[in-house]
Amino acid sequence: MDELSKSSDLNYIVVEGPIGVGKTYLAERLAERFSWGLLLEEAETNPFLKDFYRDRERYAFQTQLYFLVSRFRQQQEFFYRDLFIPGTVSDYVFAKDRIFATINLSEKELALYDRIQTALVEKIPLPDLIVYLTAEVKVLLERIKKRGRSFEKEMEPEYLEKLSEAYSQFFFHYDRSPLLVVNTNNLDLVNNHDHLDDLIEQIKKPPLGKRYYNPSW
Repeated sequence: MDELSKSSDLNYIVVEGPIGVGKTYLAERLAERFSWGLLLEEAETNPFLKDFYRDRERYAFQTQLYFLVSRFRQQQEFFYRDLFIPGTVSDYVFAKDRIFATINLSEKELALYDRIQTALVEKIPLPDLIVYLTAEVKVLLERIKKRGRSFEKEMEPEYLEKLSEAYSQFFFHYDRSPLLVVNTNNLDLVNNHDHLDDLIEQIKKPPLGKRYYNPSW
């Protein structure tokens, strides 16, 4: 166990990044190291997701609205239920839901989505630190292939490219929480303990503004 200092300003850490970058794995390892609560995105419970990957235009709004409402419910239940845990790690930040909305929804759908999202987002606590994982699209595709989720098999590289760019734009302008931007192209957090340990040391540093970690292993 790798405890944080009692004087640390970190109580709520979010790991973010595009599909396949390794958010959930890192969030799980951080929760283990710090003995914190773990809040994971329930992506595979979305009944529209498989249809969305087959026909994005037809199923985008249903998929997006389900994610928005279910994430809001999950966060509300988690933070009200677990008031006495020392800290929380999550593999998504609630505000990022709009990244997918902007690239998947029509203009009218996005306007309706924004009305709902705006009413909900202010009721969600902000992270003390967001660890934003990045990787080239070819690296993301390799990782997606390795994990073998059936509903991701039909994902086109073009869609992943668009999604990665949307993430970059979102976090370039994001200023509501401190941000640690991590280039994971050369990191193997699953099989290399040194890579994981070094990244965790970066995460434990005081959360100030925007920092970059670009390892050359």
